Amino acid sequence: MSKPKQVIVVRKDLNMRKGKIAGQVGHAAMMFLTKQATIEEQKLTVTLNIPQHDWLTNSFTKIVPYVNSEDELRSLIQKAKDSGVIVHECIDNGLTEFKGVSTLTCAAFGPDYPELLDPITGHLPLL
Repeated sequence: MSKPKQVIVVRKDLNMRKGKIAGQVGHAAMMFLTKQATIEEQKLTVTLNIPQHDWLTNSFTKIVPYVNSEDELRSLIQKAKDSGVIVHECIDNGLTEFKGVSTLTCAAFGPDYPELLDPITGHLPLL
């Protein structure tokens, strides 16, 4: 298999400011670690699968494409889940841009191998 990557798909229809996009992508990129972590006595423990370990110890490659709607992003999320690909939804609390409404802004797919991610996200244009 080739080197793993992480794909973070952003919703372009929300017209987020560049800084907001950067923040949401940053949140999404870290979610696979935080969702798998346990913390005891100020010690963080994370159990990684092989592609996650390879990704963290090598290139940290991230690809950031976009979709034009929430429905399109939800469809990709479901396709990933159906394929057994780890995906994390990034839902903003709405404190700065979305008038207090929790909003799905992006989703992180992987880290995983391109052979598994590309059938789900490989057709998307880069942000």
